[in-house]
Amino acid sequence: MPAPALNSDYDPCLPHPQAFLFLERTLSHLFSEFTLTSPRGPLTLANRAIVAPMCQYSADNGQATDWHLAHWANLLNSGAAMFIIEATAVVPEGRITPLCLGLWDDATAAALQDKLHRARKLAPQVPVCIQLAHAGRKASSAAPWQGGQLLAPAQGGWATEAPSAIPHLGQETAPHELDAPGLERIKQAFAKAAQRAEAMGIEAIELHGAHGYLLHQFLSPIANHRTDAYGGNFDNRTRFPMEVFEAVRAVYKGSLGMRISASDWVDNGWTPEETADFSLRLKLAGADFVHISSGGVAAQQKIAIGPEYQVPFAKLVKQKTNLPTITVGLITEPQQAEDILVRGDADLIALARAFLYKPRWVWEAAAALHGTVQASPQYWRCMPREAQGIFEAVHMGQR
Repeated sequence: MPAPALNSDYDPCLPHPQAFLFLERTLSHLFSEFTLTSPRGPLTLANRAIVAPMCQYSADNGQATDWHLAHWANLLNSGAAMFIIEATAVVPEGRITPLCLGLWDDATAAALQDKLHRARKLAPQVPVCIQLAHAGRKASSAAPWQGGQLLAPAQGGWATEAPSAIPHLGQETAPHELDAPGLERIKQAFAKAAQRAEAMGIEAIELHGAHGYLLHQFLSPIANHRTDAYGGNFDNRTRFPMEVFEAVRAVYKGSLGMRISASDWVDNGWTPEETADFSLRLKLAGADFVHISSGGVAAQQKIAIGPEYQVPFAKLVKQKTNLPTITVGLITEPQQAEDILVRGDADLIALARAFLYKPRWVWEAAAALHGTVQASPQYWRCMPREAQGIFEAVHMGQR
């Protein structure tokens, strides 16, 4: 676009009109900062793109391995503003598979700390969040590439536990219904895992209350048929997830939130309206964010899948709670993410498999939306000439 013609009214001491056009083009919502609160103090994110937690099924007895070192270093170099470590079990029997990551003792903590420390040394400074989880009745599964089905003890699996003795699939062995001591044991395991995360300098924790795992099982009337104080009406079904959240909030001073499935996608299941009400209770208990997904608790679910299919859930939660809200799910293009933020439907955009396919998705988004990202200097020469401006403070020389 040619510069506007100058006239007698133009003051050379002011910015040229073309500068305002350039400024307008560069003010991307996706590449604006966002600050999460916490008892420790503000956590400022450089942009609005988040790496969602993705199970890697590559741990050794719960311990992080060299696969995690390579995977984490790669995604810490993605340009995203925060990286969320995969579902990390707080007890061995809370793992989804025997290959899942854990944080339940000194050995799992030492392995995670070692791999994370080394990965962070290989990337720009990026806040890290860890997702703490218990799989409940969906534990003791084979890895997806091994079929993903329930493993019997003879196959390397274990007895599962859940709010009610209802299997996820009808033909499966029913889980053990948790009693009061069992609930207390799991609650304390979440708190101890949070303390381990705090000790290794992890900036944020996301509790996994989605995708049909234990906390979601308590929320959903599909999986929770209890008749005591932890089942039945909304207050009772939310009681144990709230107790877990409060136990973690009491010991962890970083940013704390929860991932929630906003809909079970079945009749008479957990609903988006309940999700918004539950999120408000979390906010009052000290939550700093929520991460809104959906599904996973019922095999008969019928998900209306499509681009941005979960964004309306995030919008509802954000409108009702004014709590910082992460949306996720089939958001694959930079302009999609930008438009969601411009509309105010969410505050942060999480991507998962898109980052596995395009680990530098944020770099491409910065080039498309005229944003900037931090990058390791070893990568500064990689961009096409027209996209060189996406890297901040680049200084290259050669003789």
